[in-house]
Amino acid sequence: MRPGAETVLQLNGISKSFGENKVLRDVSLTVHKGETVCLLGPSGCGKSTLLRCVNWLEVPDAGTVHVSNRRMGVREGSSIKMSDAELARSRARIGMVFQHFALWPHLTVLQNVMEAPLHVLGRPRDEVRAQAERLLERVGLAGKMDAFPSRLSGGQKQRVGIARALAMKPDILLFDEPTSALDPMLVGEVLHVMRSLAQEGATMVIVTHEMEFARQVASRVVFMDAGQVIETAPPEQFFSAPQTPRARQFLARFRAPHHAADDWSETSKFA
Repeated sequence: MRPGAETVLQLNGISKSFGENKVLRDVSLTVHKGETVCLLGPSGCGKSTLLRCVNWLEVPDAGTVHVSNRRMGVREGSSIKMSDAELARSRARIGMVFQHFALWPHLTVLQNVMEAPLHVLGRPRDEVRAQAERLLERVGLAGKMDAFPSRLSGGQKQRVGIARALAMKPDILLFDEPTSALDPMLVGEVLHVMRSLAQEGATMVIVTHEMEFARQVASRVVFMDAGQVIETAPPEQFFSAPQTPRARQFLARFRAPHHAADDWSETSKFA
């Protein structure tokens, strides 16, 4: 993080329960411009719920969310919830890449990428199309613009999802386990795109179980357990000398030999 970098995301005291299950417990987190923050932790610890609270897909029971210094979900200076239209405008500052792609099946790849800039932001069609074509080329899918999602592999679908998120020119990108639904042989092509975004200075929060990716790409690791932030550290410190017993126990599960499916290096080829 550069000294004096602006704050893009500020979470203060986020708590969330589903019935008797307290999923998030007073979570606070700050993300600065250009950071890649990887959220790690065991399944069910609240990582995905925390991401969904950022863009108000889940409404926190307590706490506040600010994106680029603007309150999310609630009108500034009041306790009044935003209208659907206000919420849509606020969400436009946040790019979300989901675990299960969430593409519109009746639209082509190009139309999927163009839809939100056209209808949420109201930008000119020619401008939006040109940008969508550039983004699809950037993620290695220039030859798939007229294809429908049903004709794509999982890795291709996820790369369309990334292009679609980028099309809104968001202040921050959120990735919710973007490779967990993929065939292992397709993981590398998605991580390759994400690594490029990190190198270009995109601001990202990534929920992932790809430990080697987090080690090499994250500017900061946030480890969660039981709905709380347990440890925050630079990746070199977290992976070599975790400070808490729970983090050490978690990392011990990932000491297995390297597998080919984990290869997200520059030699990864787009399918």
